[in-house]
Amino acid sequence: VQLQASGGGLVQAGGSVRLSCAASGRTFSSYTMGWFRQAPGKEREFVAAIGGRTYYADSVKGRFSISRDNAKYTVYLQMHSLKPEDTAVYYCASAKDWIGTKIWAREYDYWGQGTLVTVSS
Repeated sequence: VQLQASGGGLVQAGGSVRLSCAASGRTFSSYTMGWFRQAPGKEREFVAAIGGRTYYADSVKGRFSISRDNAKYTVYLQMHSLKPEDTAVYYCASAKDWIGTKIWAREYDYWGQGTLVTVSS
């Protein structure tokens, strides 16, 4: 399984960015997909996941939206109202199955390479 994330870059506070993650290697629609992020000096944290339902970290609820296009084997993360504290490397990941909320990194078995989002104040 390969995951290729893209769409990161430099954006001003209050701006928007859409991340994409293209998957290959197994039946995309059968697995929950998630986004995590890791800021400098911090641990990797859950951002959002999409399986039968969508789940969001409290810090991004109402600002970020996760979606997927099963025909294109792609998952997206639309980010609005960005804040400097959203600055991080964002990773997409494919979960081990479709079951549950999938908010823990240990529930994912494949990871993309990460894409950097920098939000300037």
